[in-house]
Amino acid sequence: MTEPQEGATYDDLHRVAAESERLGFDAFFRSDHYQRISPGDPGPGSTDAWAVLAGLARDTSTIRLGTMVSSATFRLPGPLAITVATVDAMSGGRVELGLGSGWFDAEHTSYGIPFLPVRERFDLLEEQLAIVTGLWATPPGETFSFTGAHYSLADSPALPKPVQSPLPVIVGGKGPTRTPALAARFAAEYNVPFDSLEVTGACFERVRRACEVAGRDPSSLVLSAAQTLAVGADEQEVRRRAAAAGGDAASLRSDGLGGTPAEVVDKLGLLRELGAERVYLQVLDLADLDHLGLVAAEVAPHV
Repeated sequence: MTEPQEGATYDDLHRVAAESERLGFDAFFRSDHYQRISPGDPGPGSTDAWAVLAGLARDTSTIRLGTMVSSATFRLPGPLAITVATVDAMSGGRVELGLGSGWFDAEHTSYGIPFLPVRERFDLLEEQLAIVTGLWATPPGETFSFTGAHYSLADSPALPKPVQSPLPVIVGGKGPTRTPALAARFAAEYNVPFDSLEVTGACFERVRRACEVAGRDPSSLVLSAAQTLAVGADEQEVRRRAAAAGGDAASLRSDGLGGTPAEVVDKLGLLRELGAERVYLQVLDLADLDHLGLVAAEVAPHV
């Protein structure tokens, strides 16, 4: 998982995605932001997530591609469904859509994007999830209509369809009520971003209960976690990579994937015990391809 808003070109991202594919990683994900979040040099700035994924769909061949996560404030749901379906076809069926409510108000102000209060953004997200999944699920030859507080669609042809049926939708976050309920209703996967084992486990339990309330088998929902990565062959390398990620070795050992390969393997085992089936490795130094190589050689064979 990459954070291109901190400053990355398409070529930077393609280099990481291609190396990830070569090393045998399952997927390449990117955030969906339009400007730098942390203080510092913005470099070349961000890139549009779905434009980049369309390019990577043609420039890679096996690795899965997705957003973690796209903001419901950025795009209308009908065109978003078309865009994602198009990129899925371009990739031969390797795309996943992470969709969230959005939170970074500064990027909205910078680019003239309306930024609603949090309750209304969740209303927006709920309608977008219903529309995107509804369009994709509409049988060929039939139309889709929807009436909500924010969007109304009438007699949409609901085309094009993704190659995948269904295309996986990911809902993530640590909110106690609406987030797990939306995941239970609409998602193939629920993700807990960047937190401790204790918090991650509690979130997993809430979404399991939400599935039961919704009449869904909790085992049908993939559980995942996103963790900042700083793994090194020795302590000096761990500290260097933790600093490059904007943190320190102690905090990433506690709330991320920091440490030696053996330590990271142990932490991944604890996440698995909580129910995680996938883990997203947030890599912030995109020039450090050796970091990926170390994980592929010394961590991946043990998980």
